[in-house]
This record gives sequence, C-alpha cells and structure tokens, in this order.
Amino acid sequence: MRKRYILLALLVLNVANLLAQSKNDVYLFAYFKNNGQDGLHLAYSKNALQWTALKNDSSFLKPSVSKDKLMRDPCIIRGDDGLFHMVWTVSWKDKGIGYASSKDLIHWSAQQFLPVMAKEEGTRNTWAPEITYDNDTKTYMIYWASTITGKFPETASTMEDGYNHRIYYVTTKDFKTYSETKLLYEPGFNVIDASIVKDNRKFIMFLKDETREPVQKNIKIAYADQLTGPYSKASEPITGKYWAEGPTAIKVGNNWLVYFDKYRDHKYGAIQSADLKNWTDVSEKISLPKGLRHGTILSIKTKELKKLLAQ
Repeated sequence: MRKRYILLALLVLNVANLLAQSKNDVYLFAYFKNNGQDGLHLAYSKNALQWTALKNDSSFLKPSVSKDKLMRDPCIIRGDDGLFHMVWTVSWKDKGIGYASSKDLIHWSAQQFLPVMAKEEGTRNTWAPEITYDNDTKTYMIYWASTITGKFPETASTMEDGYNHRIYYVTTKDFKTYSETKLLYEPGFNVIDASIVKDNRKFIMFLKDETREPVQKNIKIAYADQLTGPYSKASEPITGKYWAEGPTAIKVGNNWLVYFDKYRDHKYGAIQSADLKNWTDVSEKISLPKGLRHGTILSIKTKELKKLLAQ
C-alpha cells in the first residue's frame, strides 16, 4: 500500500513539474521579411496565436555568407547541447546553406556556408533547410529541397522555370563533421518545404506538394519510424484551395497547430487538429507581425524571452 502511495505521489509530482514547465514556456517564431536581405527576425507568443515582434521587428542577425548574402526560411532548434542551432537559405541558386549557433538567440557564432549539394552535379538550388534532432541516436538531420537538372523527368514541367525538387539530407552529431548528402524523400511529385517533428515513436513530415500541372500547391503529411526514413506516401491535402507553403507545426496541449504562408494572398494561415486527420481552419484567430514570411516555431523559457525583450 505504501509503495502505491509513493508511486502516486511521484506521478502527481511529475505532472505538476510538467505543468510548471509548460507555464514557463513561450513560443518563438523565427522568420524573414522581404527577400531575406536584412536577416533574422523574431516574434513571441504565450498562446501560439497572437504574436508580437521583438526588437521593433528589426534584425537579430544580418547574413554574411554566400554571394547573395540572404537569410531566408530560418529554422532554429534547441540542441541537446543547450545551444540554439540555425540553418537558412542563403541564395536562390547556390549549392549550400547557412549555419550558425547561439546560447541566447542574441549573440551568434560566425556564420558558416555548408556546401551540402556541391558534389551533386547539375544542382540548381538549395532551399528551405530545416533541422530535426533524434534523441535515440543523438543525431541531427539537416534537410532541404533541391532541383538537380535531368533527375526525375517523369514529374518535370516547363512551368516555373522548370524546377523539380526532391528532399535531400545530411546528418551530424556535432555540426563539425557531416555525412554524405542523400535523398530523403521522393514522393513521386515535385516537393519542397519539408518540416519534420517527432511525436512519441513516429516522425511526422509536413511538406508542400509543389506540382504545377495539374496544380496542387498544398500541404500534405508523411510518416516514418526513423528520422532518416523511409517516409510513407503523402496524405491528401490538409490545406484548402488557396496556395500554401512553408509549414511549421507545434503541439499545443493535445492539438496540432500548423502555420503556413498563403503566399498568393500575402498573408499567413493556420489549421488545427487533434488527430492529424481532421483539420479546422483557425486563420481568423491568429495575429502576426506585418510582412512575416516563411519561418519556424520553437519553445523558449520565460527567462530567455526577458533577455530578448531587453534588446
């Protein structure tokens, strides 16, 4: 009997700790504006719906790598090493991506250019990189969309400058040495903007079907048991008739919340689901800084937000 009470007390304590931890968490949106020429922008929210720009919506980090020196599509995650790790699109037509790390999201390491597609002859671009961490293997996976001239002719189109993307990746444990580049996802269509999150034992990939003929331009989902795949066939679209891109997903309580750029409408949208199958549009409930474009959402602590607010 005493053992049962001890176990119950420990369970209550764990739940209390989790609730206290969640109360201290704040959501942070990392994004870019215009063409990404001025760098990293940050906004925060306590409910994941109403967002306020930090630092008067000025840049926290100006881009310095690649010939174009852009910082588009920033993705930031908190690493197992306690650092924030960020990757981004450096150029419309380069063969690599940008990388930097930070302890506080204010002071950043020297920016690096990672030539992840340099060995792939015919590569036209390296877009929208993201990072996902696998706690089981203690490995980070960096992945992005690229078009390689002549590959996957069965889905080639002459529209939109002939881009025909697939998702590629590298892995690393320390952001110093990296694996060889490999193909991550070939769904049988032109695909970009993959964003992967872990839920229990499953990895969930939110992705954009970039097909132009016949037009798709929507967000879909694929699943895998391991971070590096193989990933399942893509689901039916989870977004509506508008054109959508740049999904970023978070779990708030028991509900999934997916933000995406309704880029033709020049505004953001959001959908919500408890089961990843039945989705409700909550776009009218969100409020974002003007001009916010493709980014990612993560959680930070209240004490970390206080430092950002002081900037």
